[in-house]
Amino acid sequence: MSTPPPPLADRQRPEEALLQLTALISRLRGPQGCPWDRKQTPESFKHYLLEEAHELHESLGGNDHRHIREELGDLLFQVLFIAELYREQGAFTLSEVINDIIAKMVRRHPHVFGDKQVNSEEELRRQWEAIKEGEKKDKDTMAS
Repeated sequence: MSTPPPPLADRQRPEEALLQLTALISRLRGPQGCPWDRKQTPESFKHYLLEEAHELHESLGGNDHRHIREELGDLLFQVLFIAELYREQGAFTLSEVINDIIAKMVRRHPHVFGDKQVNSEEELRRQWEAIKEGEKKDKDTMAS
């Protein structure tokens, strides 16, 4: 039997912890893994995702950092587990998910990553919504 991963506090780099967590999920889904985890599908997992999101939502109302950290971990596990299900199907990889969100956040923050100036939170919100609308139109055009 292999030893469990060290506690997060013992790790120096988050990317190493992320690799360990994704490896743990792969092992749970693998031939010698957990029968319950192996039978999960994106559809069967939707309920657990919402449950963990609600638990995190509730924890954010308090000031119990340990509880918030735990709920963040639970939700992160759910997200990574779902990403693994789609990787196994050959639909996409976790790297693609990460690269897509990086590109989206850079695109939606031209006032940080470009030369766009904003003078108020309201202007910032309007800019964000305009960028989102442009992205939606681009998707609709590509889907046609």
